[in-house]
Amino acid sequence: MPSTREIRRRIQGIKNVSQITKAMETVAASRMRRAQQAVLATRPYASKMLEIIRNLAERIGSDAETSPLLEQRPIKNIGVVMVTADKGLAGSLNSNLIRRTTRFMIDEATVPVSLVAVGKKGRDYMIRYGRNVVAEFTGLGVKPTLADVTGIARAVMDEYIAGRVDAVYLIYTDFINTLSQKPVVLKLLPIEAYNPESVVNDPIISRTATPDPATADPGKVSATDYIYEPDPGTVLRALLPRFVEVLIYQAVLENVASEQSAKLVAMRNATENAKDLIQDLTLTYNKARQASITKELSEITSATNALKG
Repeated sequence: MPSTREIRRRIQGIKNVSQITKAMETVAASRMRRAQQAVLATRPYASKMLEIIRNLAERIGSDAETSPLLEQRPIKNIGVVMVTADKGLAGSLNSNLIRRTTRFMIDEATVPVSLVAVGKKGRDYMIRYGRNVVAEFTGLGVKPTLADVTGIARAVMDEYIAGRVDAVYLIYTDFINTLSQKPVVLKLLPIEAYNPESVVNDPIISRTATPDPATADPGKVSATDYIYEPDPGTVLRALLPRFVEVLIYQAVLENVASEQSAKLVAMRNATENAKDLIQDLTLTYNKARQASITKELSEITSATNALKG
C-alpha cells in the first residue's frame, strides 16, 4: 500500500485537474450557447435559399444555359470537404467524423477521392495515413464568419468547374442537441435543383424546409410568385455560389456547436470522475492512516511491555 504522503499528493493532483476540467466545462457551456444561436439563425436562411433556387430552376428549365454548378456528368473523381475540430478534448466527436469519412472513401466511393480538410484533427489523420489532401483550412475558431469559409467554397467550386472532380460531398457533424451529434454526408455539387421531387439530403434544411403544399393548411397561401431582375438565369447564376458558401458555413457552425457540446459533456464527465477518484483515494488514505496509527500503538505497547519485563 502506498504511503499516506503519496496518497495525499495524488489527491491534491486530482483536485487540481478537476478544477481545470470544471473551468473548461464552464467555458464550453458559454461557447455552446453562442454556437447554438448561430446554428439556429442559419438554418432557415439556407432553407429559403434552396426554395428560391428551385423556383428559379423551374422557370428556366433544365435545357437552358445556366451554371456549371448544376452540370451533371459521369463521376470519375469525387471531392470531399471534411469538417473537424482544431482541438481535442471533445470525446469521440472527431474520431466518429473521421471514421465516417474513411468509410465513405473506402466502402461507398467507387472512384478516386480527394480531400479538402477543414480542421487540424482531420487533416493530421488523413496526412498521417497517406490520403490525398489537396487543400487544408484551419484556425476558423469558435466564432467563424461567412468570410472565413469563402476560400473553402471557392476552392471546391474551382475544382468542380475545372473538371478535376465530378461530384463534391460535405461531411460534418450535425448538431442535434447537447447530448447527441451525428456525422452527416451531404452531396454539395452538383446542386440538384431541377427535380422538384429531389430534396437536398441535409438534416438542417429538412428541419426548416417549407411544408408540402399538399399537407399545408389550405387557408394559407403557400406559393409565391417572384419577380426576378434582370432575369431568372442571371439571378440563378449569381445565387448558386452563395448557396454553396452558405451550406459550407452552415456545416462549420454545426460542427462548432457539436464540438462545444461534446466538450461540455466530456469535461463534466471528467469532473465527476475526478470527484469519484478523490473519494476512493480519501478512503484509501484513511485506511492507510489507521493502519499506521495501529502499527505505532502496537510498537509503543510492545516497547512498554519490554521495559516492564
